Amino acid sequence: MNAKTVAIIGAGPVGLAAAAHVLERGMSPIVLEAGPEAAHAIRQWQHVQLFSPWEYNIDKAAARLLAPTGWNSPDPQSYPTGGELIDRYLTPLATRTPLRETIRTSSRVTAISRAGFDKATTKGRDRAPFEIRYQNGRGPEVLRADAVIDVSGTWFSPNPAGSNGLPAIGERERADRIAYGMPDVRGTDRARYAGKIVAVLGAGHSAVGTLIDLAQLAGEVPGTQAIWLLRGADPAKAFGGGRNDKLAARGELGSAFAALVTAGKIRVESQFGVTHLSESEGRLRISTGSGSGARSVVADELVVATGFRPDLSFLSELRLRLDPAIEAPVALAPLIDPNEHSCGTVRPHGARELAHDEPGFYLAGMKSYGRAPTFLMMTGYEQVRSIAADIAGDKKAAARVELVLPETGVCTRGGVESASAVGCCGGPAQEETSACCAADEKARKAGRAGCGC
Repeated sequence: MNAKTVAIIGAGPVGLAAAAHVLERGMSPIVLEAGPEAAHAIRQWQHVQLFSPWEYNIDKAAARLLAPTGWNSPDPQSYPTGGELIDRYLTPLATRTPLRETIRTSSRVTAISRAGFDKATTKGRDRAPFEIRYQNGRGPEVLRADAVIDVSGTWFSPNPAGSNGLPAIGERERADRIAYGMPDVRGTDRARYAGKIVAVLGAGHSAVGTLIDLAQLAGEVPGTQAIWLLRGADPAKAFGGGRNDKLAARGELGSAFAALVTAGKIRVESQFGVTHLSESEGRLRISTGSGSGARSVVADELVVATGFRPDLSFLSELRLRLDPAIEAPVALAPLIDPNEHSCGTVRPHGARELAHDEPGFYLAGMKSYGRAPTFLMMTGYEQVRSIAADIAGDKKAAARVELVLPETGVCTRGGVESASAVGCCGGPAQEETSACCAADEKARKAGRAGCGC
């Protein structure tokens, strides 16, 4: 029996899956969750329908834990909301299986180091246990573990409105008129947005979903107007792969959005990199540029849906190897860097790509993607399956790929987009290469930089 203790930071879907795999390997997981209950981050967007069906949202080890409890697996082809994901899967997993004994809620991790070693000390470091400090209602606590999997996500560290990565000038002072992520504009937040002019900044799925909801709200409540603030020049890049997307709901989301934009239901302001936020007769003036090139729009509310970034503050005493731009592990970054290519679908990867110079420490889940988008839950499940095997010493299983990901129908290379009826860039990569898809793999094998799309 392997008696290793594995600290898992975060009790979201991937964190709970990590605990299930660790437990299945005969090790002892301890899950530290900052929120008052498991899946705390998902509870912030539980109104949102996922664009992946149930078959892609349930981890296999977690399902094996649930089976003896009498749990009824949902229809694999139906699409859950965030709330249904919690009620029908995550809550039973956290409360009705042996995982309930491993989860410590309201336990926010504040720092991680090696017991007796600061970051600069090398000799003997790899044999020292990790020391995890966390804060709960009783005060500061200390936990020691043989390995750490950080799956704390990025939801609570959204990117600011400023196009330079910093808060726009005046952003903090106008916080009462700004929401981040994907507010429930037709549900719990309806009163805030109904009959208002609402600007939405961003071009990802959160921005698209919010704009669609606002357009529907406009049909129900006169005076509601949606303004799309787009940093780029081409709105069509947000429309996705349409019918070529193997996740049908994701393709339909882009197609529905394209129809609304084409019909003029959503006002589009492209090449709009926000620089300033100010008051304008009781409303919010959102500005871009300066001098003769300055432009502005006036709205009642602003939704900032510009993505997220990892909180690395409590990892400062660990030896991390992160890409300087994406803030993802260096071996993973080339697969997900949106400056180079993004097939939406990234080749399955695991412990090898997610390890650092700190043996036994891994970033996984959304946090492993750093500032890059397009993370899929099933990617996280494959990550933690591999990591648990690696920690247990099963290097063969850790290196094995046990996942085939659906394709988006869209691939980008250097900002240029193309669609293919056979899927993203000719299908997924087949071998252990640093490639996101088949054409990328072929290009790299021929000695080219990629991506071959």
